[in-house]
Amino acid sequence: MTETLLPTATGGEARSAAWTALRRVRGHVALTLLVLTVGTVIGLVGPWLLGRIVDLVIDGRTDELLPVVLGLIGVAIGQAIGQTVGTAMVAHVGQTVIAGVREKAIRQVLRVSEGRIERAGSGDVMSRVSGDVETVNEAVSGVLPTLLDAALTIVLTAVTLAILDWRFALAGLAAVPFQVVATRWYLRNAVPVIRAERVAEGSRAQQLLDSINGANTVRALRLESDHLAKVTAASDKARQLSIRMAAVQRRFFGKLNYGEFVGLALILVVGFYLVRGDLVTIGAASAAALYFHRLFDQFNVVLGTFDTAQSATAAFARLIGVAEMATPDLRDGGETDSRSGRGTDGSVSLRDVRFSYGADQHTVIDGVDLDVQDGEHVAVVGTSGAGKTTLVKLVAGLLPPEQGQIVLGGHDLAAGASGSGHRCVLVSQEVHVFADTVLGNLRLSGEHTSETQARSALDAVGASGWLSTLPDGLDTVLGRGGHSLTPTQSQQLALARLVLADPPIAILDEATADAGSAGAKTLEAAAEKAIAGRTAFIVAHRLTQAARADRVILLEDGRIVESGTHDELVDANGSRYAQLWAAWSTHR
Repeated sequence: MTETLLPTATGGEARSAAWTALRRVRGHVALTLLVLTVGTVIGLVGPWLLGRIVDLVIDGRTDELLPVVLGLIGVAIGQAIGQTVGTAMVAHVGQTVIAGVREKAIRQVLRVSEGRIERAGSGDVMSRVSGDVETVNEAVSGVLPTLLDAALTIVLTAVTLAILDWRFALAGLAAVPFQVVATRWYLRNAVPVIRAERVAEGSRAQQLLDSINGANTVRALRLESDHLAKVTAASDKARQLSIRMAAVQRRFFGKLNYGEFVGLALILVVGFYLVRGDLVTIGAASAAALYFHRLFDQFNVVLGTFDTAQSATAAFARLIGVAEMATPDLRDGGETDSRSGRGTDGSVSLRDVRFSYGADQHTVIDGVDLDVQDGEHVAVVGTSGAGKTTLVKLVAGLLPPEQGQIVLGGHDLAAGASGSGHRCVLVSQEVHVFADTVLGNLRLSGEHTSETQARSALDAVGASGWLSTLPDGLDTVLGRGGHSLTPTQSQQLALARLVLADPPIAILDEATADAGSAGAKTLEAAAEKAIAGRTAFIVAHRLTQAARADRVILLEDGRIVESGTHDELVDANGSRYAQLWAAWSTHR
């Protein structure tokens, strides 16, 4: 399965993407680091004040304790404010960056061919734009501020130890070899487990989606036990990796404790000899011990959150892999008209186009050659499984041909950036109404769509009647939790989007199939208005649509076996289309 998953960025690619994203908000980053640094510096005054208290008590100067105690209170308040504000600023910057990456990743997913998404599996896609984003968000909000604060504290504390006495700093360095050994061991053992765990979670999500989405089929074929076993196996693999990760963490923290013991013991020994030689005060030695304890606490914080940081890094690399993957450039090209800036050439040419859903699968489209003139309406008919939907998806660019060439308006689809994008809009049988207002749903075709344009588009497809009955008109909320539309109304909404998108090529893939007989007439009239003046492919569920088309092509086993006008094919002796028409006319 990993061979078909969407790409994952390398470490270098992920770092480059993060750096590029941070550069866009470098002003906020600089201010955030300044606030964190100020908070850390304030916090470092605390151990020095505690050492000062020790010296004052030993010297019997207790009357001077009050200002120092008040100073400690001020340090606690200042450090708390600095850390709170700094943490909030880090979260704000991080969430801003992640939001941009997520939007780019989703935008790229929407541009990837349908076949590529099917091979990867919807579970892989969902785990990236949901689970991986959540992992990175949690790290940005919780782990990243902690890591930044710990890093600043480590650096500034080491400097402070050296200021107290260079031998304190040298004693503290004795803990470093233990930390290096523990960290190298952890990297060798934890990183592969973390990566495998993320892949296993994606596989589990895919299996769950497959089983849930196909629940009716699973029950009909009595495959419940088989699918339950697959879900159990995928879940068990993820669980075992999680348990293994927990065991690695326990051993890691045990190894870190050796370094803490050795370092603190040496700090105390050095402090003893320095105090005995009157080189430092007892308060200074106490402050050094407190600084080291604080220093090592920060090391433990950094290393203890390493697994979370690694998980976030792996998740971020998966996000960047999607965000940066190569997809067709959807910019328009060619001449434009005055209506919307779309290319005026709606001609379509297919040469020896072949396609199958996998190397070992049956060929669905087999050597199709077709030329469609600008503005021509072509009905695509054939029995179920003939390849009708696959053919129009190839024209729409949703599937890449395995062989052959598809040219839209003089631009080769395979060229990507040549301007073939946005030349074709497909309206399928399955229409999704988003949880948004009517206007918001229509603005999917263009964010700057005005209310006047929206009303005009709805009127063009015969939807102005039901629009006037909505409680808030264009501001009525649709979808989940909002106003429900009938199948006919939903399809009219989709056709209105087509009108607003104003492409030179339109594809209707059984766009009236879900409507009843009354609704079908309404939708057929709406479809006629929506495709007027455009090149159109109509996958005809009802042959009345084929009868009104300029040309009819009949597919059989992925090949065009008949082509001509409705009248020509009906009048032809032995025409398969004539047989279909006769059968349909009898039973409609």
